[in-house]
Amino acid sequence: MNNLNLILPEIFISLSIMFLLIIGVFKRNSSKLIFNFSLFIILIVSIITFNETFSVSRETLFNQSVIIDYMSSLMKIITLIGGFLVLVISSSYLKTYKLYNIEYPVLILSSILGMMVMISSNDLIVFYMGLELQSLALYVLATYNRDQLKSSEAGLKYFVLSALSSGLLLYGCSLVYGFSGSTNFDLISNQLNSNDYVLTFGIVFILVGLAFKISAVPFHMWAPDVYEGSPTTVTLFFTIVPKIAALTVFIRFLYVPFFNLIDQWQMIIIFLSIASMVFGAVAAIGQTNIKRLIAYSSIGHIGYTLAGLATASNEGIQSSIIYISIYIVMNLALFSCLLMLKRKDQYYEDIEDLSGLSKNHPLLSLCFLVILFSLAGIPPLAGFFAKFYIFKAVLEQSMYFLAIVGLLSTVVAAFYYLRIIKIIYFDKEKDKYDTDHNLWLKFSLTVSTILILLYFIFPSQLIEVVSRINVI
Repeated sequence: MNNLNLILPEIFISLSIMFLLIIGVFKRNSSKLIFNFSLFIILIVSIITFNETFSVSRETLFNQSVIIDYMSSLMKIITLIGGFLVLVISSSYLKTYKLYNIEYPVLILSSILGMMVMISSNDLIVFYMGLELQSLALYVLATYNRDQLKSSEAGLKYFVLSALSSGLLLYGCSLVYGFSGSTNFDLISNQLNSNDYVLTFGIVFILVGLAFKISAVPFHMWAPDVYEGSPTTVTLFFTIVPKIAALTVFIRFLYVPFFNLIDQWQMIIIFLSIASMVFGAVAAIGQTNIKRLIAYSSIGHIGYTLAGLATASNEGIQSSIIYISIYIVMNLALFSCLLMLKRKDQYYEDIEDLSGLSKNHPLLSLCFLVILFSLAGIPPLAGFFAKFYIFKAVLEQSMYFLAIVGLLSTVVAAFYYLRIIKIIYFDKEKDKYDTDHNLWLKFSLTVSTILILLYFIFPSQLIEVVSRINVI
């Protein structure tokens, strides 16, 4: 507890949330002010995180219940950048639907705080606190557009199923505590050996809870409805930011307390990975709504991320982190395109609304083309390299069946991405969409598309950053 500077980001963001709420209560029409303050807060927290913790190899605080290391610092910065970008491109959408309220940025900040606590957790209790703080904010965000029935339904569905998964997770944590006598990850790892089969039940319950949070099959049932029903900017937040925290917790859980029990959990992760890849690829084929298609696509992509974790090697962990980083950029670009499909204060989100887009909006269509090819894993785009690293890590561990399933799923998934490209370029055009977009939206789309397009020129930068993470 000697170095509180290491948790300065969390302290700062907690105090900032309280400060913003006080402003919101006492000052009328303060939505714009609070939005700008929130962006400023995220920037400051990112700088503090980078300065204070990035050089720290491994430090523990509060009786080893909080850990600060290179992985936690990197994942926090990715989370903060994701949250910042979601906020900056949200404003025009929220104004259109009269949702530009003080609650939105405060809820985003609260969920980011929960994620940061999760990322730094080295204890079951700290992890659960972070998870619930994140979930409480996400429940409200899912149902943020109260005037829309779909949004209310999405929020209710997410709340009920998420509460169930939290209960299972808590039960799993209780079992682990009961049989190991500790909630600390390091202490659990010291006390476990490969013969503790009773603990398998605890691990299964915890993994079920976590699999729900990242919408891995068969715990995915909430994702398509919530993604479709939530406001588009909230869907973007759901798609990218919580997955970073969940992936970090997955790595911590599997490789710190339960590494000795690898025989028990490895098959579970392989099953989740294969089921997610296959289901995500097949279920997306018949979809008509873009957000619903993105939900099934994200389930498939989570499958690839879990494939990296299933290898039980440092290379596998690093490939999963690289995959999720590239996936965030691709999703940010895709949603930026989606938020440009606006005509007379109405946003369009059906696949048929993209019909003949190339005739009237050639640049936007080109961005769509690059993004969809990248999601399909076509070389030399960033998405191809993301999958390449995963397959390389899987094949190094001689997990050939997993690699073959992954490859076949990629081929199937390419079909529905190519179908959208065909609709954009070869179908009959529709009315022209508005071109007066938010500057930040244009900036986000341009930068993310360039990163996807030119990743093959500078892949070593990302690999270099991630290669410093050594969990095993």
